[in-house]
Amino acid sequence: MTPTASARVVGTMMAIVWAVGVPVVCAQGVEVAPFGGYRLGGDLFEAAAGRPLDMDGAPAVGLVFDVPLSDGFQIEGMFSHQQTLVDSALQPIGTPARFRVSVDHWQGGGLQEFDGARVRPFLTGTLGLTRYASETDSEIRFTLGAGGGVKLFPMSRLGIRLDGRAFATFLDAEGTTSVCAGPGPCRLVFHVNIAWQAEFTAGLVFRFH
Repeated sequence: MTPTASARVVGTMMAIVWAVGVPVVCAQGVEVAPFGGYRLGGDLFEAAAGRPLDMDGAPAVGLVFDVPLSDGFQIEGMFSHQQTLVDSALQPIGTPARFRVSVDHWQGGGLQEFDGARVRPFLTGTLGLTRYASETDSEIRFTLGAGGGVKLFPMSRLGIRLDGRAFATFLDAEGTTSVCAGPGPCRLVFHVNIAWQAEFTAGLVFRFH
C-alpha cells in the first residue's frame, strides 16, 4: 500500500471514530479494534479492472467498533480497505505498466457474544456498501456480510479479536418476463450477479467506558 493510500485509510478510520465512536464513548462505552488480515476472492478486482485477473485475494486492513447494549448484544460498525496492483498488459495504450485496484467495505449491523468472561465467542451480521475502483473508474454496490470469531481479554480494557467473515456484493440484477399466453402462468426470470469474498483478520480491542 502506498503512503498516500495508507494516509487515506488512517484518515477514514479516525473520522469514523470521531464521528461515531467518541460521542458513544461519552454516553455508555465502546470497543474499538483496528485489524489486519487477508481477504480471498478476486471478482471485485476483476470488475474494477474490467478483465479477468489471475489472483485469489489481497491483504486487508480496517477498523471495527462495537457498542454494548445488553445480554451480550452489540451494535457494530466496520470499515475495511483492500488494494493491489494489476499489470496493464490488456489496457489501452498510455496506461501505466501497473495500476491500482481497491475494494472498500462500509458495514453496519449487530454482534452477539456468547460469554461475558475473558474468552468471548461471537457471531456477527452486517449490511452496507462496497466501493470497488481502479484509477479511472469506481462503482458502489450493496453488500451483505456475516461471520464469527472470538475476543480474548487478558486485560479488562485491552484484548485480541480474531475474525472470519464472508461478504456478498450484488454487482447487478435484472428481471425478464415471458409473454403470457393461454391459461398458464406468466414466467419471471430474475438474474443476480454476486461477488463473494471471505476474509480472516486479527486485531487489538480497546475498551472504553
